[in-house]
Amino acid sequence: MSKEQALLQSYNLNGLELPNRVVMAPMTRSRADNPENAPIEGLHDVYYTQRASAGLIITEGSQVSKEAVGYVNTAGIYSKEQVQGWKMVNKKVHEAKGRMFIQLWHVGRMSHPDFHNGDLPLSASAINPESQSYTYEGFKDTVTPKEMSIEDIKRTVQDFKNAAKNAMEADFDGIEIHSSNGYLFHQFFNGTSNKRNDEYGGSIENRAKILFETIDAIKEVMPENKIGLRLNPSLHGIFGMTMDEETIPTFDYIIKKLNDYDLAYLHLSEPFNDVSEVPYAVTEIAKRYRPMYDGTLMINADFDQESGNRVIEEGNADLVAFGKPYISNPDLVERFAENIPLSDWDTDTFYVPGAKGYIDYESKARKQEV
Repeated sequence: MSKEQALLQSYNLNGLELPNRVVMAPMTRSRADNPENAPIEGLHDVYYTQRASAGLIITEGSQVSKEAVGYVNTAGIYSKEQVQGWKMVNKKVHEAKGRMFIQLWHVGRMSHPDFHNGDLPLSASAINPESQSYTYEGFKDTVTPKEMSIEDIKRTVQDFKNAAKNAMEADFDGIEIHSSNGYLFHQFFNGTSNKRNDEYGGSIENRAKILFETIDAIKEVMPENKIGLRLNPSLHGIFGMTMDEETIPTFDYIIKKLNDYDLAYLHLSEPFNDVSEVPYAVTEIAKRYRPMYDGTLMINADFDQESGNRVIEEGNADLVAFGKPYISNPDLVERFAENIPLSDWDTDTFYVPGAKGYIDYESKARKQEV
């Protein structure tokens, strides 16, 4: 029966052989509670190795610089200590026959001065997202960010390039650019958060420019077929994002232009909330963009075994990324294969330090790793 499931069929990810189409989605877990914000042996390596049967693991968002951070205890990829920490994790994951991409992250205005010695976070324009940032003292209201200068933008592009180079040194199988969910790149794309009058604002092409400059820079230090990209076209009412009449045309432009690249995949999210009454929104993201994008299409947001199999069978996606189910089901692939019910996750331990709610979930379909 398991061989009949679309999710359990193998897949060639532009040169990387995946044993199945079940992807572990990137999820912030806030476990790097050390001065270096580096992965911790006995914690991060255990967590990811427990989940190595996934066709592909995408790590938690990993900040590309100190300027990029916006959440407590997230593991970066800009320092030697962080590179060594991730290298340790990859060694264990690869020994378990897993495959792992790292998600490169800059939160932009979704940060707080507490993370930057009192300095303002950076964004496309000086517009407060009117949201909250999770700091070491708990949730705090966001502030009006500093509009990035051309120098800031060029430096940030180089930060992503350096982070990609570090990722290769840390033995990752590839990287995913986090250009989604209301973070920095998304802040440039959206006309309600980008009011610039220079080459990075105004037209759709200008607002997308920073993304393609970043891809082109990363191409200089790693093969294109190891680069993935994440987008969330119908994000509305979350992280300060508001859709307007140019939102979907902007994503149409970006996704069509991505066909000029030989990427590993395009990772899209279905709407995070009900946008059926939102003007300009698209409610079925995979169906819209499958015909538009020539490469591998990954989809996520609230899929289960049944809907995951169906979206592949219907030809609307090649891979399905699962988030919260992977928190509490390290053996998710095996559970799908044997139709074992999934265990519930504990939301109270999503973002706390330590092993609890991180590496102590039971593998019912196979022997628990230690």
